[in-house]
Amino acid sequence: MRKKRGSYTFLDLAKSVLELENRPLTTAQIWNIGNRNGLTDKVGSLGKTPINTLQARLYIDIRDNEKTIFQQVSKRPSKFMLKNDHIDEQLLEEEISDLQEESSYNERDLHILLSSFVYANPDFHCVTKTIHHEKTSKIQKGYNQWLHPDLVGIHFPFEEYSECTMDLQKMLNNEQYEIYSFEMKKKVTLTNLREYFFQAVSNSSWANEGYLVALEYDEDESFMSELKRLNNAFGIGIIQLNAQNISQSAVLFSAKRKDFLDWDTIDRLVENSDFKEFIKEIKDDAVAKRIRGKYDLFYKDDVDAAKYARTKNIIKK
Repeated sequence: MRKKRGSYTFLDLAKSVLELENRPLTTAQIWNIGNRNGLTDKVGSLGKTPINTLQARLYIDIRDNEKTIFQQVSKRPSKFMLKNDHIDEQLLEEEISDLQEESSYNERDLHILLSSFVYANPDFHCVTKTIHHEKTSKIQKGYNQWLHPDLVGIHFPFEEYSECTMDLQKMLNNEQYEIYSFEMKKKVTLTNLREYFFQAVSNSSWANEGYLVALEYDEDESFMSELKRLNNAFGIGIIQLNAQNISQSAVLFSAKRKDFLDWDTIDRLVENSDFKEFIKEIKDDAVAKRIRGKYDLFYKDDVDAAKYARTKNIIKK
């Protein structure tokens, strides 16, 4: 019997893609491959989070349908295949091993790479400080959710201008200090994009410029289109780190610069001892007109940065 228009379901999509690929896939991979092949257009109603919907439909079908054609073959990440497909155990083990190796470092291991990039890059030329959210004094549940950035940065103009020029800027109330806020992630995909992006909106919009930073981004056309749309709408910039050559890291989308800081948010952030120290160091260094504060370390050489990245398994050995 011929299917009515709009009766092509999420499970039909999963079946079509898994038949096409004949290998274990995550729901994000199923969706992206289906999108490239024009199959997602056949699904009647997509909703706001189609990948999450696809995953839920697969879980429910496997759990409740005795005649399900799907099977889950791995967890973390969850991967699915058709039941009658032969599983290449060696390929699956290699994929899981790669993912475990990818997860063997944490986000804070990437901080020094970002610090190295933004110090050397003339568009920033700033020093950074890591903010440990666990050091905030108030720990009431939900009070500080999505409040703290992972790193903050300061650009000091006295590294570029003479003391005479700085004095004139001060007199004219035109000192060129810039404060940056960064949210760090290891990998941003279509599945987690909105969560990660709006986390950055929440904890980095207070600064002159706020950025979402990651080592990896999906290269899918629909992903990049959505990333550009979010950047245009909310002004959060996007940085992609290059661990092999840190100086070749890229600002994929620039942040929209704000002339004024959000002082209410800053007043909340100073409840954190790291951020409070950061503010004090800015004040002391601005008076002294030289950098003396305890900011994050950074590499001045790509080779040293890459060597560090290998020791942390950020770059596969």
